[in-house]
Amino acid sequence: QVHLVESGGGSVQAGGSLRLSCEASGYPHSTYCWGWFRQAPGKRREGVACIDSDGRTSVADSLKGRFTISQDKPKKTLYLQMNSLKPEDTAMYYCAAVSGGCGTIETIYNLMTDFGDWGQGTQVTVSS
Repeated sequence: QVHLVESGGGSVQAGGSLRLSCEASGYPHSTYCWGWFRQAPGKRREGVACIDSDGRTSVADSLKGRFTISQDKPKKTLYLQMNSLKPEDTAMYYCAAVSGGCGTIETIYNLMTDFGDWGQGTQVTVSS
C-alpha cells in the first residue's frame, strides 16, 4: 500500500499559479501510474492529469495548456503546476496511485477509483 500526502494548496486570485506536491511512501511497484483528481462541492470527482513510471503523461483536454504534471522519482514526489487559475478550478485536489500503466486520465479514472491509493487532499480556492 502507498501512503500519499498532498501539499501546496491554498487561496489565490484568478490568473495566479500554484504548484501542488504529493509525496509517496511505501511504493513497491516498478510500474505505476499516479495522478491528480479534483472534486468541487456538489460536483462529481474528475481526473486532472496522470503520469506513469516511464514519464508518459495525460492531461484532461479542458486543462491542457494551463496544468502540467511531473514527477521526481528519487524524491517519490508528484507535482501539479497550475497556471492561469480560474474560479472554476476551485476544488479539493487529490493525489492517487495504482500499479500498472496509465493510459489516459479518462481511462485510468475508474481503475484508480476502485483500486488506487488516495491521499487526503489539498484545497485550492481561486477567487475572482
